[in-house]
Amino acid sequence: MIPYVERSRAYYGAQGYPAYDWARNDAAPFAPMAKPLQDSRLVLITTAAPYRHDLPDQGPGASYNAAAKFFSTFSAAVDPVPDLRISHIGYDRVHCKADDPGTWLPVAALQQVQADGQIGELAEELIGVPTNRSQRVTREVDAAAVLAHCERLNADVALLVPT
Repeated sequence: MIPYVERSRAYYGAQGYPAYDWARNDAAPFAPMAKPLQDSRLVLITTAAPYRHDLPDQGPGASYNAAAKFFSTFSAAVDPVPDLRISHIGYDRVHCKADDPGTWLPVAALQQVQADGQIGELAEELIGVPTNRSQRVTREVDAAAVLAHCERLNADVALLVPT
């Protein structure tokens, strides 16, 4: 087991930052599903970033690439599967090779689940949400944009695959 929370606290503490106030939202408008999953339209939400040809290495195991970050929500067609990458994320590059895009963008798995009848339908677009370090921006800006995309796509349920 890798103690990520403890390592994160120690890392930022060593740089002089105050103890992190972990995000929480006790008033999130979660609700029971209105219909069974096999009758529902699912939208995939990811924090993976669109690949940019103008930037340095963004491939598997690439060094952290802050330039690849994005700052606004986006949507993209799921067919063909878009080229989204995770070099902009601070993950454990020693223990994770990041060479399987299906782990952060499980479009093929969701298409198979749809074909098997376990979900009613996969929305034709996915939603990308940025990994800004501002909880306020995430709550007030990004969450509202994600909700608007979900409504536009007539999603009954959303699956967030954070990276």
